[in-house]
Order: sequence, then C-alpha cells, then structure tokens
Amino acid sequence: MKMDQAVMDALDLVATERGVAVETILDALANALVSAYKRSPSAAEEARVVIDPDSGDIVVYAQELDEDGNVTDEWVDTPDDFGRIAAQTAKQVISQRLREAKRDQVYEVYETREGDLITGIVQQVDHRYSILDLGDAEALMPGSERIPYERLERGNRVKAIIIEVRNDAKGPQIIVSRSHPDFVRRMLELEVPELMDGTIEIVSIAREPGHRTKIAVKSNDPKVDPKGACVGARGARVRQVVNELRGEKVDVVEWREDVGQFIAEALGPAKVQQVNINEEDKIATVIVADHQLSLAIGKEGQNARLAARLSGYKVDIQSDQPEAPAEEPAPAEEPVASEEPVASEEAATADQPANEDEAAVAGSDETTVSDEDAQTPIDGDSEE
Repeated sequence: MKMDQAVMDALDLVATERGVAVETILDALANALVSAYKRSPSAAEEARVVIDPDSGDIVVYAQELDEDGNVTDEWVDTPDDFGRIAAQTAKQVISQRLREAKRDQVYEVYETREGDLITGIVQQVDHRYSILDLGDAEALMPGSERIPYERLERGNRVKAIIIEVRNDAKGPQIIVSRSHPDFVRRMLELEVPELMDGTIEIVSIAREPGHRTKIAVKSNDPKVDPKGACVGARGARVRQVVNELRGEKVDVVEWREDVGQFIAEALGPAKVQQVNINEEDKIATVIVADHQLSLAIGKEGQNARLAARLSGYKVDIQSDQPEAPAEEPAPAEEPVASEEPVASEEAATADQPANEDEAAVAGSDETTVSDEDAQTPIDGDSEE
C-alpha cells in the first residue's frame, strides 16, 4: 500500500509549521497503523509497520514471537482495505503524537533556561494568573509573581524572568515572575554592559515589589565606579529599569568590605553618623541625627528593612539626641503620724455620735480629740 502524495506533502507542511522532524511524525504514524492493523480481522498478535519516507509505501509485517519475546517468524500481512482503516485512525493518533512531540521539544528548549529574561505578549489576565505568549510556547505567571497593583492588559508586551520549568502530564509548565528580585538583576544586566562582562558585580538585592529595591554592587576594576556605571549618565540606565517596573524606586548602593560603612551606604538617602556592629548577634546599631531619623527608618520601616536584608544584619536605628527622661510624679505627701488619733468628720460633727458609747462632740469641721479628753466626759455633751 502506498501513501497518497498529498498526505506526504501535508506531513512535510505540518513538520515545518510545528518545528517537528518528519521522521518523528512518520514514527507516530507507524505506531498508529500498528494499532489499526491489530483491530482488523485475522490480524497477528504482533506486527510492525514500515513507511518509506521517499515513496510513501506502507508495509505491514506480521510477527511471531517466542516465549522470550524474540521474533521467530515475520511475513508481509498488509490488509486490502488497510488504506481506509489507516486514514480513519491515523488522523487522531498523529495529532496526539504531534502534541506530545511538541511538548517534549518545548521542555527541552526551556528546561535549562531558568533565570533567563523573556519577553511575551499578554494573552489572558485574571486574579489567579496571567498567560504570556512566548511565540513557541506559553508561560504562566501566578498572581503571587506579579508586581502588586500592576495592571496587565491583553496585547501588552512585557518582560519576565523564568523561575521554574515543570514537565507535567499536560505538558511543560513555564512559570515566570515579575516580582522576583532576580528580575531586577536581569533588567539591570540588560542595560549595563559592565555587568555582563564582569567589570561590575551585583553582590546582593533586597526588594519589596511595587515599592522599592536596593541593589549592592561592587567593581572589579578600580578605575570603574560601580554605582555610576549602573545609574548611567543622568540616570539613563537605571531609568529604563524603573520604567519596566512601572515606577518602582531602585536604589544602587556601593558595596563596602567594612560592614558598618556598607550599612551606612544602604540606609541612604539618610545621613548616618555612626554604626556600631555586634558581630556575634549580627546586630548593627545606627546613630543618626534626630531630623534624619524618620528618613533612615523610611515609610513603615521600609528603608531600614531593605538595608537589613541587603546586609544580613539586624538594623537598630537610634537618634543622637537622648530622650529626655520622663518627669517623675511628685511623691504624695504622707500624713504625719500623730500620737493623738484624729477623729473623722463624721465623728466630729454634732449631728452624728462619734461612738455608740460616747457622746457626740460639737465643733468645727476638723476636731482633734486627745486621749485624755476622750477619757474625761465633756460637760453638757455626755449621754445621760
């Protein structure tokens, strides 16, 4: 049986469009034809199909195997109506095998590209994930990997970094991110040639996506200013990164071997007076002028938090003005102990008796009664 020339041309076209080798498609077709043959009446239990890639000839070889699975006999057994049977089954199986071949090819291309910067066109957006068209594949960006409050619209061209490539049953899953710290790293490398050739090196990155990023850089060439090279003339280089990050602030900090000096740099734009380092507990106590305190800490502690992540030290920021000690309340005057007991107002008024057994004494609001008086009845006031 010979395959129609139109079918062979279609296979070549599909192979070209899908980027799959013709041999891969012919292998898939041969497997499909074996399945079709086994469903035909009086078919042998085992068989193989050979397709000539030049002529399109299809030959079915029935096989007989021994107990060990070795071929003991083989003969040509191509059914007369095999062309019709093949046409019905091959179409479905070929499509499936083509999809599998394409998936395998995509996985092979992207499995080694984790950490690479890619550009894609937004195809779908919702609160759970976004789908980017990469041309030869699709990438998935989970909601947690998006820049907070960033608005992505269909048709927009955006950049992202590949953080994971999975080979699932449904095909390869290419996971990308715009909130990962390395996304800023790759964007800066795109704008700064000195980073690509090794003249300048990024030591560490601390990022709060959508708000602010701090990048520590150092130079391997004493003639090159690492901070100036990354910022560019009038900030042109770093501005390109900021534009892609939709306005997220990017601070470039020069790395220093001295930890205290590095932390002082990392707390910019605040001016630091002194940094005391506790190496054992990894704590840096930073002293700043009182009017620089809020700037050093940053909004909701963001500046200090990013400096701590950048340096790996816990940063404690303090003012150079010691807090005035709180005024202690004046001690309450303790009543002076008296040898003579003082009767209460209730006991001293003429309206109430001071004691059930003693007469009420009329007098002023505060009346002092001595022990001697208490024992001697007062004329005219004692009870009869």
